[in-house]
Parts: sequence; structure tokens; C-alpha cells
Amino acid sequence: WDNADFSRGVGTTFYQEFSTLNTAKPPFVRDVEAKVRRYLRSSYSAAWTLKITWEKAPVYAARTDTQKTITYQAVLTTDGFRSYILMLYQDGGMQWDYTRLTSTNVLIGYT
Repeated sequence: WDNADFSRGVGTTFYQEFSTLNTAKPPFVRDVEAKVRRYLRSSYSAAWTLKITWEKAPVYAARTDTQKTITYQAVLTTDGFRSYILMLYQDGGMQWDYTRLTSTNVLIGYT
């Protein structure tokens, strides 16, 4: 997921679970469904969704710099048959100095 370091008391991780099978869907879940439909051009109705937010997360190892942080989210969702993930990064929010990371082959994204 990341190479964040919360050991110095900087940054926070939040999560919220939405079980929406046979219940009214909150606006957040309806927005996730709309994004999946738009990006994949298919019908989609979420049965379960999990939102994880890393807020002001400092890079590993935080002992070197706790001022440059990032805020981002991962949203996992499924209809019971198909599962998706939305990776959301704050505009201009990547403050980590990749030249100071312990590993120099840094990649943002997934395969």
C-alpha cells in the first residue's frame, strides 16, 4: 500500500466500512458506484465498500523528515462477484522527496 512511517506520532489512518446489501446506500457509496460505472462502462451495485484514508502520512523512515507528508485513499468495493479498487491521491499532495527514500526504484501505482 505504501511506505509510510507513523512511528513518530505524525499522520493518521482512518477506515470506514459500508455494508450495503439490502440497505439504503450513503452518498459516498453511490459516488463509488458512479465512478465504477463511468470508468468501466458497466452496471455496478455495491454490496460492500471499504474506505481507507492515510492522512498526512510521513515517508519511511520518519526520523529523516516528518514535514513532507501525503494524504491518499484506497477504496475497495465489491458486488459479491466483481471487486474493484479506487486509488485516490490528493492533487499536488505528494510531498515525499523520493530522492531521500531508502529505495531508489520508486513507483506510484499498481500492477
